[in-house]
Amino acid sequence: MKVLFLNGPNLNLLGQREPEIYGSMTLSDIEDMVCQHAEKHKVEVVFYQSNHEGELVTQIHQAIGNYDYIILNAAAYTHTSIAIKDAITGVGINAIEIHLTNVHARESYRRKSIIGQACVGNISGFGASSYILGLEAAILHDKANS
Repeated sequence: MKVLFLNGPNLNLLGQREPEIYGSMTLSDIEDMVCQHAEKHKVEVVFYQSNHEGELVTQIHQAIGNYDYIILNAAAYTHTSIAIKDAITGVGINAIEIHLTNVHARESYRRKSIIGQACVGNISGFGASSYILGLEAAILHDKANS
């Protein structure tokens, strides 16, 4: 199984951006943690981060035939991007939405996910572990649908 992890705007600032909300781990730390977990399950993982909506859409398009799952922390684009939602729907690859924080316990504008409508599920509120839980969800979903 091959999984593409996509990270949206400002996630490149993890570890320095509001650590009281997002934690002290950097995106690179999270990627290392996920790689170790993926290796145990013989899952290949690839990571991509962009602050640009169109680049995320392009990565989703290029995933066709290359990945079995997309695990997506679209960050602020979660609440605004019809383009990312349409890309996920268009490629037909199972996607899982993840967030570091519990978006339902935050500001009201963060409680609505546009991209979630195109995903098989979502995980939020577990900090960096949301990435591991997203990977586990993909593994279990894949086994259940094989």
